[in-house]
Amino acid sequence: MSAPFATRLRTARSPIQLAEPGAGSITLRVEASDIWETVRVIARPETPVADVKRRVVTELFPNDASPEVFVLKLRGWEVLDERSSLKDAGVVDGSILLLAYRRRRAER
Repeated sequence: MSAPFATRLRTARSPIQLAEPGAGSITLRVEASDIWETVRVIARPETPVADVKRRVVTELFPNDASPEVFVLKLRGWEVLDERSSLKDAGVVDGSILLLAYRRRRAER
C-alpha cells in the first residue's frame, strides 16, 4: 500500500510530532489559508482536535498564538467539537485540514 497523497507533498517545515511515526499513527496536513503555509502533523487517531490546532497555531503564528481566533475545517466544514478525537471528527491518514481565522480580517 502506498502512502497517502497528503503525506508525500513537500512542506517547508519539519512535521509536528504528537506521536511517534509508525504503526498506530496517522499523518495529516494542516494548511493555513491566510499565509499559504503548510505543516504535516503526525498524531494518534485518539488525539483531541484541540491539541492539533494549538500546536499548529503555535508553529505557524508565533506572534498571534491564540488558538481561539482560529478554526479547523475538514472537507470545508468547521470541526465544531474540538474536544473530540481526530478519528471521531472524521480525520483519517492523509487528511488535509484548513486552519483559518474565525472572523474575516480587514484588508490592509
